[in-house]
Amino acid sequence: MDRFVWTNGLLEIGETLVIQQRGVRLYDGDDKTKFDMGVALLSTHRLIWRDQKNSECCIAIPLSQVVFFEEQAAGIGKSAKIVVHLHPVPANKESGPYQTSKFPYIKLSFREHGQIEFFRRLSEVMAMKQWERMAVSEPGRTNSGLQAGRVRAVGIVGIERKLEEKRKETDKNISEAFEDLSKLIEKAKEMVELSKSIANKIKDKQGDITEDETIRFKSYLLSMGIANPVTRETHGSGTQYHMQLANQLAQILQTPLEEHGGIMSLTEVYCLVNRARGMELLSPEDLVNACKMFEALKLPLRLRIFDSGVMVVELQSYNEEEMITSALDSVSEKGSLTAEEFAKLVGISVLLAKERLLMAEKIGRLCRDDSVEGLRFYPNLFLTQN
Repeated sequence: MDRFVWTNGLLEIGETLVIQQRGVRLYDGDDKTKFDMGVALLSTHRLIWRDQKNSECCIAIPLSQVVFFEEQAAGIGKSAKIVVHLHPVPANKESGPYQTSKFPYIKLSFREHGQIEFFRRLSEVMAMKQWERMAVSEPGRTNSGLQAGRVRAVGIVGIERKLEEKRKETDKNISEAFEDLSKLIEKAKEMVELSKSIANKIKDKQGDITEDETIRFKSYLLSMGIANPVTRETHGSGTQYHMQLANQLAQILQTPLEEHGGIMSLTEVYCLVNRARGMELLSPEDLVNACKMFEALKLPLRLRIFDSGVMVVELQSYNEEEMITSALDSVSEKGSLTAEEFAKLVGISVLLAKERLLMAEKIGRLCRDDSVEGLRFYPNLFLTQN
């Protein structure tokens, strides 16, 4: 430790920072020192240690003082270390934290890991020996404090210049990235408009396109998304936001509801809407609040909550009696049906299929058999037979 000298930590002319590592403790040989937790900085010329809490506490040792170095593996309760063996103290050494030491080596203890990379970089720097080239090319230094100050000042200017160049490059990269993103958004809007146009043409030429092709193409159109989704950023928050959202939901759900028999579970609606909105995802709470405003805004949809607690969105024109009659006809034709069998038969979700059967049971059209095999519905023969 008596080879270390006090320093301000600034790099000098021709000196370059190679690597730095936090959480490094210094040992004087095998003895712990007061330099407990700091940052070890390796430059092309020096090994520098700076206290993490007090940046003014900074010491350095020239790499020309290093004889050789070796790794010391971590053990139980012990961190990995790098042992640096040193030359004897030079006669013209500046003042430092230690005047004498009984050890010819120091240890760097790496509490936060990083010793492998630090050792590799140290090996590279020691092999290059850039400080020797500097010593040959550098004119003799004077003891003038002004000259030393200028050397350090130039070093600071060099660091600041590098930081400024790096910042400008980062700004340029960010600008280019957002420029590309803006172009992508513009193209996305064009594609959404195109998808609407093609959808209208499909309606006009329904007979010329097969059903499978129509279904496949509609899935492509759905993945195109919504051109201008309602968001809190564009429409504020609270009631106004939910009103605007309700209007947009009515527009995008009209066609899917007609294709699903006029009713969809709120879970299906949530997935459908968020898939169309892309990155502007909607929370379940906002979806429910918006759906509750359908009837108040006189929109063609409404939110309905069944006795079981299941929430659905249905068209105002949805005819419940027809649905119940359809369920009764299906059960009468098959003799009996479970919710799963009915769902597969009419092409709806099991959840909605069960609610239809329960509605038919509620008004006495169907009766149930709830056994270990599950819930099965039968026609109510008490109404149809004497």
